[in-house]
Amino acid sequence: MNANAIFSRMNACGISISEAAASRIARYHDMLLDYNTRMDLTAVTDPDEMPDRHYVDSLSVLKMPDALPLGARLIDVGSGAGFPGLPLAIAREDLSVVLLDSLKKRVGFLADVISELKLSNVQAVHLRAEDGAHNPLYREQFDVGIARAVAALPVLLEYVLPFVKQGGQALLWKGPGVKAELADGERVAALLGGEVLAPVSMPIQGRDWQHFIIPVRKSFPTPRQYPRKSGTPLKQPLHQNL
Repeated sequence: MNANAIFSRMNACGISISEAAASRIARYHDMLLDYNTRMDLTAVTDPDEMPDRHYVDSLSVLKMPDALPLGARLIDVGSGAGFPGLPLAIAREDLSVVLLDSLKKRVGFLADVISELKLSNVQAVHLRAEDGAHNPLYREQFDVGIARAVAALPVLLEYVLPFVKQGGQALLWKGPGVKAELADGERVAALLGGEVLAPVSMPIQGRDWQHFIIPVRKSFPTPRQYPRKSGTPLKQPLHQNL
């Protein structure tokens, strides 16, 4: 997919990016396809679906007023192949972005993309979310925490909210199943210092996908015992004990 096609598709979906950003996303796309032949980065490889599923979906948050303040420090938890954090770092060079992932080979791919595209505003970090969130370099150091397609909402909140500073927010990409997770998510968020706000529908032009971004305002510091040790949030979700 070339830069002109990406630029045109973003415009059609109401997302404003520069031609230079579109060119970088096109190069990122080429690298993703290449590396995906050697490692498991994405199961979505249909040339018609990939741009919308990955790049348009990642950048849809740019349509939310004030979601990403100018110069914000942002962490993408469980970044995987880089979505949504890497497209956002490309489109918004004012952001300072950390891409956090637990798998070394994925972090290696992200580092190669960052180097190839000469992105000075983003770094890839090899850490589990549960460990990174107890590191003083990262704990409650970010204006915005983001994650896409990582886990159910109650689990996702334990992964992401400890990284967000008081007064910041988490932005969580979810599908239609999130509606069944909201009640449990609200209780977990309150325990972790957050407040789940109304889901924001993010339709994609020409698609019948139900995509949402869930804003979670961070009002109070997260209690020091959270997140729990590696693996525990997924095996024993917090809402089961509330």
